[in-house]
Amino acid sequence: MRTAQLVALAGVISTAYAQVYQGFNYGSVFTNNAPITQQGYENEFNTAKQLQGTSGFTSARLFTLIQAGTTNSPTQAIPAAIATKTQLLLGLFLSSTDEAFNNEQAALRSAISQYGQAFADLVIGISVGSEDLYRISPIGIENRSNPGEGPDAVVRRINAVRSTISGTALGGKPVGHVDTWTAYVNSSNSAVIQACDFVGMDAYPYFQNTQANSIENAESLFFEAYNATVAVSGGKPVWITETGWPVSGPTENLAVPSLANAKTYWDQVGCRVFGKITTFWYTLQDAYPNTPSPSFGVVGTTLSNTPLYDLSCGSSSSSSILSSTSSTATSSALSSQNSGASTVPSGSETTTASSGPSTNGPSSEVQSTTPSTASPTVPAGIPNTVPTVKTVMTYTTVTTCPVTYTSGTETKVSTTTSAVVVTSTHGSTLATVATSPASGGQSGGTNSAPAPSSTAASCPASLSGDFQFPHLIVPVDKSQPDKAANTGYNGHFSPTISSIFNFDIPPSYQGRTCTLVFLFPTRDSLQTSNYTLSGSGGVEVAQLTSPATSGTTYNNQPSAINTVGSVADLQAGNSYTIASGSCSAGSRIAYKVSATGSLDLDYFQDFNPAAIGLYITVC
Repeated sequence: MRTAQLVALAGVISTAYAQVYQGFNYGSVFTNNAPITQQGYENEFNTAKQLQGTSGFTSARLFTLIQAGTTNSPTQAIPAAIATKTQLLLGLFLSSTDEAFNNEQAALRSAISQYGQAFADLVIGISVGSEDLYRISPIGIENRSNPGEGPDAVVRRINAVRSTISGTALGGKPVGHVDTWTAYVNSSNSAVIQACDFVGMDAYPYFQNTQANSIENAESLFFEAYNATVAVSGGKPVWITETGWPVSGPTENLAVPSLANAKTYWDQVGCRVFGKITTFWYTLQDAYPNTPSPSFGVVGTTLSNTPLYDLSCGSSSSSSILSSTSSTATSSALSSQNSGASTVPSGSETTTASSGPSTNGPSSEVQSTTPSTASPTVPAGIPNTVPTVKTVMTYTTVTTCPVTYTSGTETKVSTTTSAVVVTSTHGSTLATVATSPASGGQSGGTNSAPAPSSTAASCPASLSGDFQFPHLIVPVDKSQPDKAANTGYNGHFSPTISSIFNFDIPPSYQGRTCTLVFLFPTRDSLQTSNYTLSGSGGVEVAQLTSPATSGTTYNNQPSAINTVGSVADLQAGNSYTIASGSCSAGSRIAYKVSATGSLDLDYFQDFNPAAIGLYITVC
């Protein structure tokens, strides 16, 4: 078994957080939405403590403080914890309305008043929100996750909870946030880390379905995610708040749910962190009375001290895997990792008792934000290099099919021609097109080009069907050629700044057509995005030899294979087809978008109506 080099909680952490806790995640309802009562929680807490082959599962992570079926009454998990002496990581549901958060706060105040010191003695921390930052990321929006919150809102509510507990029995308890590791390594969310006393990290290699995520690679994927989070944590404790492997359910790329693989993941990940890092496994039971798909429970439909697979750790936990976590730690994330290693839209108020973040357990959304540029600390023997790219260029004549774009009461149609096809092991086969706006531009007329015999077709220049978000957006600035701007959610094209977009093409797209489109609606049609626009001109799009990373700069950016398309005059209210061709399934591809003329456009990439930005549509 490989020895994972895991960054741990070390001397930079205050003694207040030095104790290590171990437990499972607990929701508020069963899989039939029946509320869990005090007795139900007691049964689960006692089962966790008595699981055969284990010891030390004496803590519980809660997703909400509100008892299911009430407006703001405290969860009955609290008296159950007092009765069973179970330590609690409290959770306040965040991504909803102000009224919902106010109800969480009311439940917190009531719990303090009702249960007093007996309650406070069991609280190890308070998590404000769960995967809220993920849910507003491009991939979170693409996967139709629940409402999310931006970093400013999360920080504001963290501070509100601190104010609520100040001067009470919970005063001084650590307050933090739980999110996917990819949310934390995005520098635009750094204010949340700064506001936290601890950082709760969710990571699921099972859901990293655009990577080689077989059980053989799961150990390294998980520890790379953890190290990436530690590297940006500023020396604050990083707690593992969700991870696990399903015992049943659908295959996600190379990740196969099974009892044997769940046991392997427990051995290679769980047994290496239990007792060393505060960890909340997903999950004890998620199959009562119905079994979700996928199912992660270590016990089945019947709550029993006998697990579905052997939970004894043996010698696997004895390896030395810990190193320092000082703020100068060099361990970081994997290069160009599309991972969702943690992709669970957690925190539903109707979270299942054992289904964790949502009523059906972790979902299959895949996040992908690339972490920092330092080489990752990974298990020995795992390569940390970008594979060599072999590129073949084929010249052909291609015609796209007409694209229909509806704006207001007008429907316009345009046809485009293309010239050069570029095929790369990292890229889809997309044809360069002589681009014209699918909407006919501001004039509202119809643009048409000659249509020679077609050897490829394009998909709609809209998000009406299948599509892919960029999984990394990173700007490069020739006026600051060595500056790594890290990942973000904005595309920016100006005379000095270009943006690079990474896309991950699922293996299931084999044999389908992929079309690169740029959607640029009018500002007044946007609901959750905005942009600034000055100057005049267009954009030029080039496919790159390899994907970008969060450390990509102007000076070290991948070279261009070829220009795949351009827009001579970019105008709001239009939808542009850039290139089209056969999808290169299972590949990661990168495109660089640069401004021409004096154009300066800075926008927030967003799926919500009206969608704006660079996408790949699929048909």
